[in-house]
Parts: sequence; structure tokens; C-alpha cells
Amino acid sequence: MSADSASINLTNHFLIAMPGLSDELFGRSVVFMCEHSERGALGLVINKPSDIQLSRLFEKVDLPMGRDDLAQLPVFQGGPVQTERGFVLHEAVSGEGESVYASTLSIPGGLEMTTSKDVLEAMASGAGPRRVFVSLGYASWGQGQLESEITENSWLTVEADPALIFDTPVAERYERAMALLGLQPWMLSPDAGHA
Repeated sequence: MSADSASINLTNHFLIAMPGLSDELFGRSVVFMCEHSERGALGLVINKPSDIQLSRLFEKVDLPMGRDDLAQLPVFQGGPVQTERGFVLHEAVSGEGESVYASTLSIPGGLEMTTSKDVLEAMASGAGPRRVFVSLGYASWGQGQLESEITENSWLTVEADPALIFDTPVAERYERAMALLGLQPWMLSPDAGHA
């Protein structure tokens, strides 16, 4: 691995699937990268909703839905790894530099990802983060795997915009992510160019 590829850090970026990526889960996907290091990468697919709403997820974990503003939100298919486990992406609610939840990853750029049930318990009581994105499962890449996929023309990358995660209708997220790069999907050939 060259020094250039070793120094790439896509934390707080979107991965945007190239039009030629035909994988069932990752085709036309936008992935928010929660963590990226030389050891690998972890992200959440932000535009593949499941058929479960947040209110139903709360029923399944025996919690009341204390937030009417969140009840109808879809739970997303965050990726193929640990699909029975919940991941809550939310605005930072840290105090004194520490997260208020037991198991939280602080992401540069102002977001946090929490995997402990206490964030759901806070939402059940009517509190918790103002804006949330909830997924079952996550996407991960081993050491060098993501860099290799980018080199193979599978993904575009752009700095993340939280408005795309929290404020953009799901059906528009792929095109809006492309627009962050000044592109539209039709502009890109599904085939890699080789001279």
C-alpha cells in the first residue's frame, strides 16, 4: 500500500455507489462513513429503508415511543453486518467532552453513533437527540478493502452533509449526494475507463 492510500481518511464522508455497482444492498447506495482508519472502515447505508417504522422497533424492544416526531421514521438497512443490532446516528449530545450514552462513537463533524439501548430509552421518555437516523446493521470493510473498491471505480466520495441524512427525503438522497460533487447519475458510465 502506498503512502497516499495509507493516509486516506473517509470518516465523516459519504460513499456514493457508482452506477455500475449492481449489488442488491449497495447498488445506488449512499453510505455515511462513521469510522475509517488503516484497520478498516465502518459506515451506515442512509438511503435503504426497511419496512419497519421506528414505533414498531420500539415495540419490539419493549419501550414506549415517547417521541411522536420520530414514530413514523423508517428504520434503515444500515448494512449486511449485525443486522439484528441497532445503530443510532444522531447529533452530538455530549457534555464535557463525554457522550451521555454508554456506547457512543464521536464522529468528527458533529455527529455521534450510539449502539447502547440507553439512547432508545431516552427517546422513549420523550428526550434524546433531536434528530436521529436508526439502522439495523452496518457496512464494514477490512484493511485496504475500501481503498481497493474506490480504485476499482465502485465508489465516489464526498464530505458528508448532515442535512442529507436528516432533512432530505429518502428517494432523493442518492441524487442529492451526487449533486454534492456537481454530478448527476446519468453523467457517469457504469464502466471504468481504461486507455
